[in-house]
Amino acid sequence: MRDIVIEGGRIFRPDCEFHAGTIAIHDGRITDNIPDKATRIHADGMYVIPGLTDIHFHGCKGHDFCEGTKEAFTAITDYEAMNGITTICPATMTLPENELARIMRAARDFARDNPQLAGINLEGPFISHAKKGAQNPAYIVPPDPAMFRRLQEESGGLIRIATVAPETEGAMTFIREAEQSARVSIAHTECDYDTARLAFMAGASHVTHLFNAMNPVNHRQPGPVIAALEAGAMVEIIADGVHVHPAVVRMTLKLFGADRVAFISDSLEAAGMPDGEYTLGGLKVIKNGRRATLEDGMTLAGSVTNLMECVRRAVSEMDIPLEVAVRCAAVNPARAVGLGDVCGRIEAGRVADIVMLDGGLNVAGVIRGGEMLQSQL
Repeated sequence: MRDIVIEGGRIFRPDCEFHAGTIAIHDGRITDNIPDKATRIHADGMYVIPGLTDIHFHGCKGHDFCEGTKEAFTAITDYEAMNGITTICPATMTLPENELARIMRAARDFARDNPQLAGINLEGPFISHAKKGAQNPAYIVPPDPAMFRRLQEESGGLIRIATVAPETEGAMTFIREAEQSARVSIAHTECDYDTARLAFMAGASHVTHLFNAMNPVNHRQPGPVIAALEAGAMVEIIADGVHVHPAVVRMTLKLFGADRVAFISDSLEAAGMPDGEYTLGGLKVIKNGRRATLEDGMTLAGSVTNLMECVRRAVSEMDIPLEVAVRCAAVNPARAVGLGDVCGRIEAGRVADIVMLDGGLNVAGVIRGGEMLQSQL
């Protein structure tokens, strides 16, 4: 593994601001000492940011995480890394326990030699039928702590987010037990404000794709969004410009603060692929431009946008400052799933996961684990 020195770029530092400076990499990690012999990368005019962390997406490049195969995992990690997403926590769909267990085992085995796969987001099956979205209703079950423990054991402890609809029978017991080994998230729910508040008091601390698949804010029925705001929860936003209006993204950042919003892609296998028919959790999905829907043409079925493209759209279409967008796509997601001391920051001692962006925020170079994956410099 060669030593690398990055010079001349505007570096996203731990204070979440850009500063001029130099980054040195030795033995795969960032160091304060400049190596005597190193490959020099001249990043003049570039933004140098931490590799992004996507804690909620299902697939890309024609593959879904739930395929549970080395081929699928390799295609997914390669595509994500080449787009500057160097840490991933992909999400499962609502499936039978035996299928979920198979996926957990496969992910556990793959992650042993591929630290880019740093966790699993258990999005189903403990959700509401009324707010199922693109999840398969045939496999929705009540929250089951024993089932969660079995899946967590099969995964080798990789489950970092466990989702639940708080209004379902047994949800509060599930939250209290699951939060001992994972972050519990409110998801696919028709709960009201009071029920959401009880869920946060029980130990939930996260909200899956805020505003999507949940009751909206109403001045007499404030719903789970306001409960999350008051509870200090971390909230996900699908920043693809389709799922949430730009004005609502800006509002969310103002209300929750830039340290409590995690951008996610929620991408499916159609990301990075041409328009056409794809699948998600066994359901047919139609990709048409920037939208992916079920066959009804109305129900959104995840996005077709990777997280780095979400960052670009946040800046160019939502008027969000780049330093805020990077914070929401690199720092906050890592912190949300317990990886804040591993990735999401450029500072001495950390693994060197670094992305260089040109003036148009296009990926010009990616370093993952101290190794250069691509460079146009």
